[in-house]
Amino acid sequence: MIDLDEQNHQPAKSGTTTHDRLMARRKMTLRLVAAFVVGVVLGGFGVSQLRDSRDQRERNAVVALVALPQSANLGGSFSEGSVQLPGQLMLINAGPAPITVRAVQAERPGVVVRNTGQLRLLPPGGTGQVLVELRFECSIAFQPEPLSLRLSVETDDKRVREVTYPVALAGSDWERDALGMCPRG
Repeated sequence: MIDLDEQNHQPAKSGTTTHDRLMARRKMTLRLVAAFVVGVVLGGFGVSQLRDSRDQRERNAVVALVALPQSANLGGSFSEGSVQLPGQLMLINAGPAPITVRAVQAERPGVVVRNTGQLRLLPPGGTGQVLVELRFECSIAFQPEPLSLRLSVETDDKRVREVTYPVALAGSDWERDALGMCPRG
């Protein structure tokens, strides 16, 4: 039996459960949005750091050298039509990072240039001299085209790179000193 005269009717409790679920969803959505924003900020910072690191590595990998023959008037010898003498090569590091010159060499008919084995550290914008051994065949060595020097250098990132640089022998101290030792004929 149902008593319809009773005044104690209470509303169903289903409204508070729905409200609680809605609040929980909003909190979860806010947490996800906050996590996403934090992820974007951290990701952007990380990408920026990686880009800066990559740019720094690329700058350190750049090798820019200028090479100039210096006086070879340090003694020498003449034998069988060729002159052998020690010389100096002035190197200027025009790059943005320090480099270590490991080897210098050049070879073409009538000319051989080799360093004497010492390493040379050059800071950015710095200069230094490398001792080289020069051999010139008096009959064919001195031609107008530049001599292509090959330099082996170690960059700041510990990688060894080979670079070439043309050096004009015509009119250089090396030519003057070698011609002074070649017989006049």
